[in-house]
Amino acid sequence: MEAFRDACENLNDLVGKSTFGRIFRLEGCGHEKEIKKARFLTEIRAGLTTFFTMAYIIAVNASVLTDSGANCVCNDSKDPTCANDADYNQCLLEINRDLITATAGIAAMTSCLFGFLTNLPVAFAPGMGLNAYFAYQVVGYHGTGPVSYGMALAAVFIEGWIFLFLSLIGMRQWLVRLIPTSIKLASGAGIGLLLSLIGLSGSAGIGAISASSNDPLDLAGCPSEYLDSFGECTSHKMRSPTMWLGIFVGGILTAYLMSYRVKSAFIIGILLVSIISWPRDTAVTYFPHTPTGDSMFDFFKQVATFRPIQHTLNAIDWQVLNAPGQFALALFTFLYVDILDCTGTLYSMARFCGVVDPESGDFPRSTLAYCTDAISISIGSLFGTSSVTAFIESGAGIAEGGKTGLTAITTGLCFFISVFFAPIFASIPPYATGCTLVLVGCMMAKQIGAINWRYVGDAVPAFVTLIFMPFSYSIAYGLIAGLMTYIVLNTLIYVTKLVSGGRIVPEDEDYRDYWTYKPGGTPPWFIRIFKKGSEVNELEPKEASLHSQITEEPMKSATSEFSRPSHEQWVYDKDIGSPHVEERQLSEMPSPRNGYLSKQSSRN
Repeated sequence: MEAFRDACENLNDLVGKSTFGRIFRLEGCGHEKEIKKARFLTEIRAGLTTFFTMAYIIAVNASVLTDSGANCVCNDSKDPTCANDADYNQCLLEINRDLITATAGIAAMTSCLFGFLTNLPVAFAPGMGLNAYFAYQVVGYHGTGPVSYGMALAAVFIEGWIFLFLSLIGMRQWLVRLIPTSIKLASGAGIGLLLSLIGLSGSAGIGAISASSNDPLDLAGCPSEYLDSFGECTSHKMRSPTMWLGIFVGGILTAYLMSYRVKSAFIIGILLVSIISWPRDTAVTYFPHTPTGDSMFDFFKQVATFRPIQHTLNAIDWQVLNAPGQFALALFTFLYVDILDCTGTLYSMARFCGVVDPESGDFPRSTLAYCTDAISISIGSLFGTSSVTAFIESGAGIAEGGKTGLTAITTGLCFFISVFFAPIFASIPPYATGCTLVLVGCMMAKQIGAINWRYVGDAVPAFVTLIFMPFSYSIAYGLIAGLMTYIVLNTLIYVTKLVSGGRIVPEDEDYRDYWTYKPGGTPPWFIRIFKKGSEVNELEPKEASLHSQITEEPMKSATSEFSRPSHEQWVYDKDIGSPHVEERQLSEMPSPRNGYLSKQSSRN
């Protein structure tokens, strides 16, 4: 074992010192911007973890988009959904196989592209939630919606190019820096809660909770034969063998291994549950003796196969003038949902791996990252899928130690291999990855402690963001709810203060987080052109410097009555084996009296 460890260390050192290591800024490469604790084998392991955590998307995305009917034609005048039409269902089966290849292919291409260009450990694939909106609200079940499948793909394609334009002029980066600090922190924790909700659900998790006809959520965990048409348990709750397999092997065992800092703990849990569930004639089999189970098992037995995309490749319909109103509505909806969903997810993942600059609120190669994200959306539409986005399951790989684009490239290569071994990777049960998502959600929820709970104007919008993300099942709607709450609440407070001449102010206003409509960092290039090279945001650095000088000594001796938790930054600790929070320097910490100091600075 010691010889094996030495061999691994030697390999890490060898790769780190090579040109390959210098490209990805691995530890030991000698580059001035080398990333500490970024080791070759750790990156590979993190990429495998990310892949196994999000491999469910191969089958699930194909299933969701197949429900749209794609370009299958229904000619049944009595049943517009053609639910019992044999020819239509055969077409759907062909579409499903196409979309399995398309999902794996686009995930492979975009993850490798993003990892190489940005050197960030974030993988890409067609987004959950976005695909459901595409299939069930825009196109409609079996094509019963207002927009055809081909026209919806055209909207996604155009949306990608609009995103590219917004990224090039710097608007997406600027939008992120405008978001108040507490909402940024809450969005990361909210994504963690959303991940946990997905991990507990039945579609992509262990099935411990489900929707309910009487309540928003209900306890579930019953065997499939006790589920009604609504997906609700009629009886035998919490008696599903597959759920308990996922909890004990995929959850408890994984957490136990993590407590002893065992590397690849996530992969071990996922693989064990998958292997246990593949044999038939067991209580925990993934292939029950049902028509659906038989079909899945027949596909699984093929092991290695390649199916070219026959129906969904370049299926875009450019006849948008046939339904201009519906097309415009679909395009606008995709834009405002995706700009917050994709941008928020990408920023939160960058923050989770500890590369966000606490002063500027930006991360390295952000323009390139947002541009690659935008191009991926348009490429995905050519494959016949809905919007491609940064996957929040990338947090599992980051938790495993991923810090560079090599993690994303490893995930992409795994997706490329899965194109030829789709029967195997499409047969990883959702209950094998459910508890992994819960554990990653637990790690991301640590950011809650860094939120400013002292001031209502920061705490309430942050909490609204926190709860809306999981309960609306949307990152975008969570951000919208939090931002609207922040704007309305703080505008009312400001107007009251203005009208009263400063006599009526909240008692805890001195604890508010500093915010300005002039965000720090480098502004978009078109603003720099109009400024003709002059310094922008010149006041902000002066304020920050004076703020640090004034508050550094008093804060050291301040009593606990006026102290508050400092903002925290996610970093990866190889010895701990998972991300943890590290306190920033005091000069980077918002002061309880920053509002007063800002005024003093501006006068000076």
